[in-house]
Amino acid sequence: MPPSNPAKSRLAYIDWARGLACVLMFQTHCYDSWLSPQARQSRFFMYSQLGGTFPAPLFLFLAGMSFALVTEKLWSKDVAPAQIARTTIRRGAEIFVFGLLFRLQEYVIAWGWAPKSDLLRIDVLNTIGLSMMLMGVMCWLVLAGRRGPLTRLALVLAAAGTALLISLLTPPLWTTWRPTWLPWPLESYVDGVHNQGIPQPGLFPIFPWTAFAFAGLAVGFILQSPWARAQEARAIFVLGLAGGVLIEFARWLDAQPHQIYSVQDYWHTSPSFFLIRVGMLLVILTASYVWCRWGLGQRSAEKSGARPWGFSPLILLGQASLLVYWVHIEFVYGRVSILPKHRMTIAAASVGLLVITLAMLALAYIRTKTKGRGAELRAWFDRAHAQT
Repeated sequence: MPPSNPAKSRLAYIDWARGLACVLMFQTHCYDSWLSPQARQSRFFMYSQLGGTFPAPLFLFLAGMSFALVTEKLWSKDVAPAQIARTTIRRGAEIFVFGLLFRLQEYVIAWGWAPKSDLLRIDVLNTIGLSMMLMGVMCWLVLAGRRGPLTRLALVLAAAGTALLISLLTPPLWTTWRPTWLPWPLESYVDGVHNQGIPQPGLFPIFPWTAFAFAGLAVGFILQSPWARAQEARAIFVLGLAGGVLIEFARWLDAQPHQIYSVQDYWHTSPSFFLIRVGMLLVILTASYVWCRWGLGQRSAEKSGARPWGFSPLILLGQASLLVYWVHIEFVYGRVSILPKHRMTIAAASVGLLVITLAMLALAYIRTKTKGRGAELRAWFDRAHAQT
């Protein structure tokens, strides 16, 4: 049987999707760090890295959805728009500080061979924090401007419109409109240039990455509408269908002979590719919901009359996504890497991936189940997780 509490059901599939992003992240990082140059030429590695294009958009998209849940909760309690903005923007600032601390930790651990410029490298945690602060400003402007039955629609349209605008501005801001007049640490937040003189695809600047968070924000507010709450399954399936339509529309748009931009990088800045990824995120979200509500564990419980299966590795990872992200990096890319870098076969790297995944699962279990010592530190991680 489905969980009796709709709120818990919603959080379950959001956590499940976040856990899926963790697993995809593990395999991407492990194979990227450990495979030998010969193994990196294989089709296997190509597909591995293709799967690696999903974790960051998924984390940001789900952060937007979680942000909508928090904003909706405060809004329903008649909290003033300015107070909602202060609360949500402050939480975004906490995530941003996490990103800075993470870079400082990486630099200290790699002391002696890491360049000082790595301290200012823009990573996904920085972008999630900035996204939350920007979403807080947007929600404040909308909520302060109107109160009524159309407020939620205004929030959805504002979030979706902001996501589309960010995507449309990305190609010129990476090429002809680059803010080269800014110091590189600031310009990097716009186009990911770092100190290399040109935008770096491996970084996570505001353009285009925050667009995924705003897309998730729009979806989150849709799912908080009275219609979606009353018919949750139907609403989720409609979003999945919309995702499929969006994918086909974006493919058709990209196939047109006349393009809007004279210069663009399809895999990193194209609005068409952004729409395809948003469509795929909606499909993943629907699949996550289906599994959490009607998956193997739920079907078994329904047949036996027992309580729904209480253990899900992906949900567990999703509930501790920030912590496992933080820790696994050191055992894959850091000095304490469990395997030699760039020297492993696919089979050996796969064994290492299994070890990392099981270790992070154990860490997630400890984080979510252990009580007592370290409560304050866990509470800090929990506050951050509530918005990621």
